[in-house]
Amino acid sequence: MSVARRHDAVDPGHPSLSVKRQCELLSINRSGWYYQPKGNTDEELELMKLIDRKYLEIPFYGSRKIADCLRKLGHSVNRKRVQRLMRLMGIMAIYRRPKTSKPGKGHKVYPYLLKGLDINRPNHVWAVDITYIPMAKGFLYLVAIIDWYSRYVLSWRLSNTLDTDFCIEALEEALRKGKPEIFNTDQGSQFTGEEFTETLKKHGIQISMDGKGSYNDNLFIERLWRTVKYEEVYLKAYKDGREARISLAKYFRFYNTERSHQSHGYKTPAEVYVPSSTIPIEPKAGGMVESCASNPLTVTGFHLNITPVLS
Repeated sequence: MSVARRHDAVDPGHPSLSVKRQCELLSINRSGWYYQPKGNTDEELELMKLIDRKYLEIPFYGSRKIADCLRKLGHSVNRKRVQRLMRLMGIMAIYRRPKTSKPGKGHKVYPYLLKGLDINRPNHVWAVDITYIPMAKGFLYLVAIIDWYSRYVLSWRLSNTLDTDFCIEALEEALRKGKPEIFNTDQGSQFTGEEFTETLKKHGIQISMDGKGSYNDNLFIERLWRTVKYEEVYLKAYKDGREARISLAKYFRFYNTERSHQSHGYKTPAEVYVPSSTIPIEPKAGGMVESCASNPLTVTGFHLNITPVLS
């Protein structure tokens, strides 16, 4: 269980266990439980939105060049501040360099298996990644799992912390729809951890991990983020996590079942992933699409990981 989840499990009104004893049982620091993190200022949230847009346009720009771009737009920022915000957003410049994405301590790094591989069928290779989602007040993290060949989004989850739990939930949801031969990730601690990799091994799936800082190693999911942000996220100003969750559920349904891709002869990802599927999916009340493991046309991922709010 993540630290955030353990903090959330403490019940100050427990009839027999004090907060101190609960913290001891959960192996967390009591002062850490009482601490309330400061939210990001409106100015920082605006800077993060600008950094996100610039990063999508020029992913090889590091903190130094992004700080220069922001100064040219009239913002008084230095490199150190931009570095801090980029770390908070979970992004870094993409280029060849040693040790760009560090796995967690003791985590095994697996070899990259996709070099020269002809990916020519659904469920041959799946890929996963995490991106930053801005809101009117605050931000969230979005994880998505995509079938590399068809571009079909198998599952997704939102969280307001970069923990492992929401990634595991997305993986388990995707595996109820199918199973890939190879699963490709980056070397982030969310994906190199034992719980994530053991889930893949249990299903007999080969694990592939990106080379050091290479944009092309996970190209299709990077393209997905660009598409989602320009066609959905940047056109909205989500007021909270619930609104983001409902709106993204609608968008991913559109992306999977209506948005055609030229590379597949203008078929939708769902048509390529399962050509025989013609069952329509109706949104439930509130615009949310029901999760149904037996139907691959269903867009899932509207669970919001409830953890202490960062902003």
